[in-house]
Amino acid sequence: MASSTSCLRLENVIFSSTNRKLRQTNANGSVLLSSPIRSLSLLSPSPLFSPKFALLKNLLSVSSSLSVKASSSTAIAEPEGIKINSVSTKPIEGQKTGTSGLRKKVKIFKEENYLANWIQALFNSLPPEDYKNGVLVLGGDGRYFNREASQIIIKIAAGNGVGKILVGKEGIMSTPAVSAVIRNRKANGGFIMSASHNPGGPEYDWGIKFNYNSGQPAPESITDKIYGNTLSISEIKMADIPDVDLSTLRVTKYGNFSVEVVDPVSDYLELMENVFDFELIKSLLSQSDFRFIFDAMHAVTGAYAKPIFVDKLGASLDSISNGVPLEDFGHGHPDPNLTYAKDLVDIMYAENGPDFGAASDGDGDRNMVLGRGFFVTPSDSVAIIAANAQEAIPYFTSGPKGLARSMPTSGALDRVAEKLNLPFFEVPTGWKFFGNLMDAGKLSICGEESFGTGSDHIREKDGIWAVLAWLSIIAYRNKDKKPGDKLVSVADVVKEHWETYGRNFFSRYDYEECESEGANKMIQYLRDLVSKGKPGDKYGNYTLQFADDFTYTDPVDGSVVSKQGIRFVFTDGSRIIFRLSGTGSAGATVRIYIEQFEPDVSKHEMDAQIALKPLIDLALSVSKLKDFTGRDKPTVIT
Repeated sequence: MASSTSCLRLENVIFSSTNRKLRQTNANGSVLLSSPIRSLSLLSPSPLFSPKFALLKNLLSVSSSLSVKASSSTAIAEPEGIKINSVSTKPIEGQKTGTSGLRKKVKIFKEENYLANWIQALFNSLPPEDYKNGVLVLGGDGRYFNREASQIIIKIAAGNGVGKILVGKEGIMSTPAVSAVIRNRKANGGFIMSASHNPGGPEYDWGIKFNYNSGQPAPESITDKIYGNTLSISEIKMADIPDVDLSTLRVTKYGNFSVEVVDPVSDYLELMENVFDFELIKSLLSQSDFRFIFDAMHAVTGAYAKPIFVDKLGASLDSISNGVPLEDFGHGHPDPNLTYAKDLVDIMYAENGPDFGAASDGDGDRNMVLGRGFFVTPSDSVAIIAANAQEAIPYFTSGPKGLARSMPTSGALDRVAEKLNLPFFEVPTGWKFFGNLMDAGKLSICGEESFGTGSDHIREKDGIWAVLAWLSIIAYRNKDKKPGDKLVSVADVVKEHWETYGRNFFSRYDYEECESEGANKMIQYLRDLVSKGKPGDKYGNYTLQFADDFTYTDPVDGSVVSKQGIRFVFTDGSRIIFRLSGTGSAGATVRIYIEQFEPDVSKHEMDAQIALKPLIDLALSVSKLKDFTGRDKPTVIT
């Protein structure tokens, strides 16, 4: 129960125009909190975030047992030590993580103790030495509920003995940047508040995941423990501390626990400057005959676009589209593909469109790259980056150590690995499976067909990294061009790659929010089908080489994961793959992947949907998708 000293009225909050301090008083007029305010930005939208409500309530949340003293940079709570409350709770169903963390609708996370249970279950699952008196990073994509969630996470971290939290200003920090900060500051791990490419807002999605001290998502051995602990949890350890002001770069201390609000861009920008030749890229972006556009989709990379592309690389400010992060992503769906980034696609396919266009998703780990009137598939993108990395990107001067892709991603990267005589790995969907290979020094560049591309500079896929990689390749190809010379375009680079390696025609059909029961029955039907299949079986004009449910054995630690996708691989190299996605928050997303290799240069410019139509028809027929799901067309075609 709050005492009289913590029951504060709005009229007791006094702004002093002479010393620019916020003073909080009790009924007797005693000052409880006095902290300098450098500007009135607390009551207006932040340059990083456009909130719909002020943060004043956070400043008013003062524990009855604490008196807070402040200097210009640090608020120190007295007495030393923190009171830890034991909050009684009980298990809540449905807290098993998917491919990348726990994702549900916001209204579910707002239910009593829903988020708190999962966070406490995480601490119950970690060895104490992995967090006690240690440093954890906290960041998110700026979506609705992140502000409230930040305070819950901070208080439970303090309650479990964490020494320090590094949190992005306003709770903002992209997924790649969280990984970079963990690695750069040698933190024990970090929380990422995001539902990635899923919509945001009160009626939509929210998510949470944990990354380990190498910056990579927690392995299944940990996420399985977390789920197990959610089934038996009975207590939440919550520090009795006030909400922390996340709007100002500063350190706030409560006993032996501290929260440092950091610039979410600086560590990441420094890393990018070490990976790429910024002067080379700047020489391209400053050319009057090269036009560039980046669509941040009102998501987290809006906080990074201006500092990187405009301030450092010289792009014009009007080249940044939808550059202000919003809690609901401007009522958009922050998924950079041909469907949800339609505004960018329309610009790039217009007559005399820009030379280069790119977009990133909600939390900044995905990317889409386009040239004028030309779409680069994610499978081709990672292959082309790998083929050009050594000459165009300083980080790879000595050449990549190895290449890897997720199983559903096309075989374009395989052909690059073979030509360059590099180790190659095929892993399940989920970036965590690349991390072990990177930590073991076996992998440098990797990608997923789901618009994720990255390297071992961090342990997450990285949207802006992919854009900078492509700009580096285009800049390198044009470095000797004189003013007025025709520039090598995105389409030129891709077509040249096809001439060298052949083209892997590839498409993905997504059927979102299907009824789970029907989707699961379809997958079981397909599992039964592949169990009976044998080499030589005929599927229309295609001859089966093998069919299976993909199982992966990690070459580093020997761990095994099974049931990672149903594959039909034919003797001509064509593939059909079926998966249920683990990144949605409701229902089931059925994904069908179709691939066909074409070595004939004269056929390389065919439309992929036309080239793949026989395989697409076969996939729909074999799976009986319409019968099981009732769907007669996909939500998204990539």
